Amino acid sequence: MKQVGFRARLFLILLGFALIPTIVLSAAWELTVVRALPLLGTIPAMEKIAETGARALKAGRSASLDAAQRRALDEHQRTLEDGLLHARQMEFLMTRKAPVVAGGVALLACVLFTLVASRVADHLSRNLSRPLSELVGWTATIERGEPLPDGPPRKGAPEFVVLRNRMREMSTELRLGRVRALEAERATALRESARQVAHELKNPLTPIRFAIARLRREAPESLGETIDVLEAESRRLEEMARSFAQFGRLPDGPRAPVDLGELARSVARSAVPAERPLIVDVADDVPMVPGHVDALGRALTNVLLNAVEASSPDSPIGLHVQRTNRNGRPMVEVTVHDSGAGIPASRLERIWEPYVTHKAGGTGLGLAIVRQTLLAHDGAVEVESAPGQGTTMRLLLPADSPVLD
Repeated sequence: MKQVGFRARLFLILLGFALIPTIVLSAAWELTVVRALPLLGTIPAMEKIAETGARALKAGRSASLDAAQRRALDEHQRTLEDGLLHARQMEFLMTRKAPVVAGGVALLACVLFTLVASRVADHLSRNLSRPLSELVGWTATIERGEPLPDGPPRKGAPEFVVLRNRMREMSTELRLGRVRALEAERATALRESARQVAHELKNPLTPIRFAIARLRREAPESLGETIDVLEAESRRLEEMARSFAQFGRLPDGPRAPVDLGELARSVARSAVPAERPLIVDVADDVPMVPGHVDALGRALTNVLLNAVEASSPDSPIGLHVQRTNRNGRPMVEVTVHDSGAGIPASRLERIWEPYVTHKAGGTGLGLAIVRQTLLAHDGAVEVESAPGQGTTMRLLLPADSPVLD
């Protein structure tokens, strides 16, 4: 058996709340007007009066009366007969006609109340069932992980508007939570594989370096070029193993206050060649941030090395450290700007992914390490770039973290 829909059930309930009192009032009208009032009628009293009056008239007529007294008795007799006639007419109306009139009035009232109640019940059920049906559908959409449909909300009480907005916020948070959970799971798997790769690379590198050193001492000069190639490639493998190890390890240990201005100056001296134009600008009011200085230094080094590689030797590189505010939260912003070729929009979203690189011999882990480090410090990293206009990297770190790990 098919279940009655929510709107139909709601409509019947509201209609019942309106019709039941109407039926009860109609029944009360029937009992009081048609049944009870005749019991309180004047027919028995008038018949008693007529009977006693007839005896009194009969006794009066047997006495010797003058003409005026006889006319008074005749007038009294006519009054009694008229009263009795009117009483019997009223009884006829109350017992024969009144039920018809009362029934008609009750029926008309029921019809009017039914029409009014049905319109009111339909309006209320529509304004309640439509938004509720929409919200029920939204729960299935949220369960599937799909975004909620856009468009104007259905008509309903203002409270449903608040509920819709709250459900949209909840859906957005759940969707972001799913994305973060999948990203965290994927990052964990990538870090584990990076640790394994780093371990497998480091194991043979030590004997390879010893072998190259022995070859350089004992091999003839004709093999010098070959030994240089082996040494260069072993250094590249060593650097690759170091990158995999850095990506596979999150910053750990207790956090300490870090002076990002001083860290930026120190990293700039070591990562940017002395002959390259470099502009370092550190604001005076930059606060300390809680963090791991080594991990933050490696992240900033990777960003600066990318800027050096992306721009020509005579293009200046800008490094700025300043206080900022994001969503009401005080933060420190480290900005690195280069005037290089820029990054196409089609590649911009994937630059943070591990193993994604467009440089020959690159591992694709530099920016992945940067992002991982910033996220581990409850911060964020942003990028703006366009072909031919250079690239701007922003590292954002919170300056208000009360807890030090």
